Amino acid sequence: QVQLVESGGGLVQAGGSLRLSCAASGSIGSINVMEWYRQAPGKQRELVATIASGGSTNYADSVKGRFTISRDNARNTMYLQMNSLKPEDTAVYYCTALVPFQGRYWGQGTQVTVSS
Repeated sequence: QVQLVESGGGLVQAGGSLRLSCAASGSIGSINVMEWYRQAPGKQRELVATIASGGSTNYADSVKGRFTISRDNARNTMYLQMNSLKPEDTAVYYCTALVPFQGRYWGQGTQVTVSS
């Protein structure tokens, strides 16, 4: 079992920055890939960024060049640095952890609101 807790969301003006954190606990040694998803009101959940255990990363085109995903294995924490935020980035952001043969674990989500 893996438990995930997100933090760092809030209200920011367009053009501003936020850093989200995702603290993992439990069977963290079994985690392979970690991800950030987001879901805006009335929209489908969207995969924002992924980071593999080896450090390779991928980003949605909508955030490429603005967001950076990282992972601090010593602190069992994943981050999402979000710069040049836009109103369309407003959403609930969720972190996930993929564990082989167990599936995907989800955090509770953190709200990010970008005002224009």
